[in-house]
Order: sequence, then structure tokens, then C-alpha cells
Amino acid sequence: MRNRKAALSAIAAAASLALTLSACGQDSDGGSEDTKGDAKGSTVGIAMPTKSSERWIADGANVEKNLKAAGYKTKLAYGEDDPDTQVSQIENMITQGVSALIIAAIDNKSLDNVLQQAKDAKIPVISYDRLILNSPNVDYYASFDNEKVGELQGTQIVEKLGLKDGSKKGPFNVELFAGSNDDNNTQYFFNGAMKVLQPYIDKKQLVVKSGQTKLTQVTTLRWDGGTAQKRMEELLTAAYRKGKVDAVLSPYDGISIGILSALKSDDYGSKSKPMPVVTGQDAEVASLKSIKAGEQTATVFKDTRELAKVAANMVDSVLNDKKPEINDTKSYDNGSKVVPAYLLTPVSVDKTNYQKVVIDSGYVKAGAVN
Repeated sequence: MRNRKAALSAIAAAASLALTLSACGQDSDGGSEDTKGDAKGSTVGIAMPTKSSERWIADGANVEKNLKAAGYKTKLAYGEDDPDTQVSQIENMITQGVSALIIAAIDNKSLDNVLQQAKDAKIPVISYDRLILNSPNVDYYASFDNEKVGELQGTQIVEKLGLKDGSKKGPFNVELFAGSNDDNNTQYFFNGAMKVLQPYIDKKQLVVKSGQTKLTQVTTLRWDGGTAQKRMEELLTAAYRKGKVDAVLSPYDGISIGILSALKSDDYGSKSKPMPVVTGQDAEVASLKSIKAGEQTATVFKDTRELAKVAANMVDSVLNDKKPEINDTKSYDNGSKVVPAYLLTPVSVDKTNYQKVVIDSGYVKAGAVN
């Protein structure tokens, strides 16, 4: 009987050891087996820049929605365009023990210290839409093809003016606006647009009467519409006492609305002063209404629902020891490393297709633009 008990004990011990090895994720090759699902229930920190833009409100909600659907808890914070506030929020998330961070930076150069804290705590970081600069502690980047956004905006101008098809020769007067100087995307948008516009400027078919053509001269801090409105008013006063502006490169819808306010105050949109071509980005409701009314000419639609899915999938992969899907390993050097990225494709939108692209797809509610 004693020998039989000993044999049963040995079998039980062997079974217990096998279960222990299985729980530790050891496969027959001695490596880790697929542990997908082990990270479920952990918390992901989401740091968004501001609630002043409907776009970022939607981004935060969509990222949360996708992560919760995948079985994660979330902590979502908005920095309200204050870099110090955002740093403090991220520090709190690290202290609270989040398993991963998704960060849309307010100031992409102010996060080095807090990202080192994340690294020390073994917390992976996904840079969301705005590339975080000068830190080796950024694991992946989820965004759109930002240079393509600018190319679409430049193309909207040359097409609407009739320069692209050669039906008009110009010269046409154009003024240039760019995004915030602390957002890495700003240079990509601007460079993409100038790739299209510069040949026409060189041929004097497009003329920048203000002479402000360098990126450093045309940025708009925090992408603020009021700041853009003030600069447009100054440009109209200084450079357009004679003649009129025919096109304005605007990188973002909030900036576009500010520009349009300045133009309307100067009687643009009247019979004697037709509204110039004005571009934009993000397909915000106010700009869609403006496009419908014949004021803003176009915008660039970026389906941030898809971006949120990409970011959530990146987190899910990283936390389960899998490589996220990426499609760019060369373009985004943040000054410390080339950050592997997944880039989505933006879409040009104007009066002819905003209904189909933005509303029928469910991105904006059907009655919102009426």
C-alpha cells in the first residue's frame, strides 16, 4: 500500500510540474508559447492633448472603446494644451501601474523624462498621431501618411484654381499657414503641400504677396483658430490693400475657421470679393457646414476610428509578446531612433463627396451638417 501511495504521489507531482511549466508559457521548443489573453484586464493609459477640438474628443473615446472591447481597462486624460499638465497626467498613470501608454503629445519635445520613467517601469509607449521626439523610449507610432495630407491640400489649391489642368495660368495670390511649431506633424504637412505648390511659385503662377514662405514664419501655436484669424487679418492689412488673396493653405479645420472669419470681415464672400480657396484637415462639423455653405473649399478626412483600432491593436500585440502590424520602418526618425509605424491613408474631401465619405460612413451624424 505504501508503494502504491508513493507511486500516486509521484504521478501527482509530475502532473503539478507540467501544469506549472504550462502556466509559465513554456512550449516544446523551450520558448514562450502564445500567451494572448494573459494581459486582458490590465489598464492602459491614454493621454490626449485637448478637449477643445472635437477630433481629439472622438479619438479618446474611440481608443477607449477599442481597448475595452479587447478586454482592457483604461485611464483617459486630456492635457488641455498644457505640456506640464500632460506630463503630470502621464506620471500619475505610471504611478498607478498602467501596463501601456498611448500618448498624443501636446509638446513632442517635453516628454523625455517621463518616458524614461515609463521605460524603467517596463511600460511600452505608443506615440499616437503626433510623433514624440528626442526619446528612445517610444516603441511604435500610429498615424496617417502626414506628408500625403499636405500633398492633398496643395493639390486642392492648384486644382481649384485651374492650374493643374492648365485651364488657368495665373498669377494667383496665395498665403501659407502651418500648424504648431511643437508638433512634428507640422513639418510633414507643410513639406507635402510645398512639394505641390513650390513649382507653381517658382514659375510665378502662384505669388505669396506677404513674402512669408518659410515654415518658421507661418506656424500657428497650438493650432489655435484665434491665432490664425489674427495673422490673417494682419496679412490682409499689410499685403492686400491692393489686389485680393486667391488661396490660403490651411493645415487644419480649426485654423481654417479662423482664417475664414478674417476673410469675411474683409468682405470676402461678396460679389466683388469671391471667397478664396481655403483648405483644411480633419473634417470637423463646423468646416463641413462651411464647405456646404460654399466658404471653406475642402478638407482632408482622416478616419480616426481606424487610427484608434491601430493603436489598440498595437497595445494588445505588445502586451501579449507579439509584434504589432507596421508598414513603415524608415520615415519617422524622432532624433533618437527610427520609430516603426503604421500609417493610414487620408482622403481629400470637398462639396462633391463629403456626404458619401464622411457622413454616409457614419463618422459624422447625418443631421449634424444640416
